[in-house]
Amino acid sequence: MYILFKPLAILGTVMVATSALFCPFLRIPLVGNWNLYQTDIRLFLITYVMLVLCVFLFFFRKIRAYRIATFILGGWSVLAFIAVYFTINNYFGLKLIDGMISKAITLKWGWLVFFLGILLMFFSTRNVKLKPAKESQKGILT
Repeated sequence: MYILFKPLAILGTVMVATSALFCPFLRIPLVGNWNLYQTDIRLFLITYVMLVLCVFLFFFRKIRAYRIATFILGGWSVLAFIAVYFTINNYFGLKLIDGMISKAITLKWGWLVFFLGILLMFFSTRNVKLKPAKESQKGILT
């Protein structure tokens, strides 16, 4: 049986939702900081669809499905981070130009807040094993 710690789940959901919109994920020279929406619109939309799925499962109290959805969201976020990292380092396929781009474009602290929110969502559920009732506690009248 799974138990959901609601304040931790809500805090994690809020952190993921706000970090994707307001925290800087990349630092682009001459342009400034980019959030997840500006980095890649497809990554942003897929991430928010998964986050909305987690929120629906939270409100409908499907705790096992919520736990699986947070696993999927975490896996997707790691995949998105790797995709952004490799896009920065291998954009043109030329070592000289890619080296200059990878030194100019830097990852920012928004990724840390984003993954921290996902970890909070994941650790908000626990698996608790129920102990069977003893024979003497089953019924008083027996």
